[in-house]
Amino acid sequence: MAGSLEQPSEHPLARAVLDYAKEKQAALKDIGDFDSVTGGGVKGKLENHEVCLGKQKFIASFGVNLRHGLQDKAVAMQERAQTVVWVARDKKVLGILGISDPIKNSTSSAIRELHNLGLKVIMLTGDNQKTAQAIAKELNIDDVRAGLEPRDKQEIVKELTKNGALVMMAGDGINDAPALAQAEAGVAMGTGTDVAIESAGITLVKGDLNGIVKAVRLSRSAMRNIRQNFFFAFAFTYNAIGIPIAAGILYPVFGLLLNPMIAGAAMSFSSVSVVGNSLRLRATSSPA
Repeated sequence: MAGSLEQPSEHPLARAVLDYAKEKQAALKDIGDFDSVTGGGVKGKLENHEVCLGKQKFIASFGVNLRHGLQDKAVAMQERAQTVVWVARDKKVLGILGISDPIKNSTSSAIRELHNLGLKVIMLTGDNQKTAQAIAKELNIDDVRAGLEPRDKQEIVKELTKNGALVMMAGDGINDAPALAQAEAGVAMGTGTDVAIESAGITLVKGDLNGIVKAVRLSRSAMRNIRQNFFFAFAFTYNAIGIPIAAGILYPVFGLLLNPMIAGAAMSFSSVSVVGNSLRLRATSSPA
């Protein structure tokens, strides 16, 4: 039943449920009146039965009686960093699913590198506080905000920006889209939903967080290069000094003249130094 309900859904967790159902060779059926509630879950009709799947709060909103035994088991799953999905039919809980997303080997090193770059890492998630805390502790994440709706994530980005922070937001789901659009720089995972990719300015094709590290380094190198180019263009003042001398500004007093060809060469050297310095960015790793 869970697999059938998740067929029309675009949520990343839906893929896990659907793949598991297919692996168990479950007989998947068409769902009628399907509705996806952002930040909550999905519901519909299956063979004239009202069925729903999602967070505990979402399931409870339909008047479903939540059995205490399952609630205790759900807490135990969350403490093991599993996302708990409740499944109900006709206001009766059929069971719960524990979904865990294995942390990529590269994620820990990416978080460490972001810290080395002087950045603060905050986790914004719609998941349970216990699940979020377990993952944050393992990855050494600075701050955790759990149980969030899509609007909550957007408001947190607004608040951080209002307090003077430059916010880079990374996400992969529909729930992340408003925050991705709100952030100074939005980073979408190429493995995520289309709406997240459309809302972001940067897309990491492989969905590897090390791409964020490379993006930050590249952007900082580009800004440093721009400041250096301003220095080359103005501090050396080829144009400001060479052209007036060539025009004879010093001739009445000192009798000095500058061949216009030398002044023209100096002006060209100004452009060459700027272009040559900019080409050094080719040695900087570009984002994945």
